[in-house]
Amino acid sequence: MLLGVNIDHIATLREARKINDPNPLDALSICKLSGADQITIHLREDRRHIHDLDAKAIIEHSALPINLECSINSTIIDIVYKLKPYRVTLVPENRKEVTTEGGLDLENNFQKISRAIAQLQNSGIEVSLFIDPTLKSVELANMLGASWIELHTGSYANIFAMLYTNLKHTQHSIKELELPNEKLKNMLDTSLENIKNSSSLAVNLGLKVAAGHGLNYQNVKNICELKDIIELNIGQSIIARSVFTGLSSAIVEMKNLISK
Repeated sequence: MLLGVNIDHIATLREARKINDPNPLDALSICKLSGADQITIHLREDRRHIHDLDAKAIIEHSALPINLECSINSTIIDIVYKLKPYRVTLVPENRKEVTTEGGLDLENNFQKISRAIAQLQNSGIEVSLFIDPTLKSVELANMLGASWIELHTGSYANIFAMLYTNLKHTQHSIKELELPNEKLKNMLDTSLENIKNSSSLAVNLGLKVAAGHGLNYQNVKNICELKDIIELNIGQSIIARSVFTGLSSAIVEMKNLISK
């Protein structure tokens, strides 16, 4: 299974002090030497971490393919079109959110997404759509002509956290926080089944399947067992682990987990 390392939070640390250190560009060689298969960055509309110059430099200097996440905002698409990363993953974006809260609403944004895909593909860029793990979303992604989908694993990660780590307040909180373990286990099984069925349909339709969001060293094993998913994009947990172990060790540990 391929590993895309999201290095956004290196830039988040830099932005905490509005200085030049740490520079996400310095992570590129470490990621490659440590076994990462791809670099993922998110050029947000509010530029809260990765800036335009970061994206340009990373794309120019990386020996690994760059997967650039961005919204379907036309101004952003125009910028990304010129940057020419290897792949663009279109994601929903709410400026008030702490992190991405769910998959794209493909149905209500069908025409806008279609125009963005056409523009990017015209520049020779692969396009992936970040979607919730539902059969309808997979079918719409296929109709839109995307090459990849990335399944949003946030709900799975939240349920896993409540069940196995006694974490009662997750980023995307479930309304019933005090649930019996048996109910949480059923919810976890259902979440995994949705991811499995969505990835299976996608492959049958000719789409390549990635997954990501909320994945960490504790919960990634179940996702790795789904044979139709060929790539994981993981950022926060790797960067958080690297604070204590160093970036190389954090990447190697994750790569070993997903390769077993």
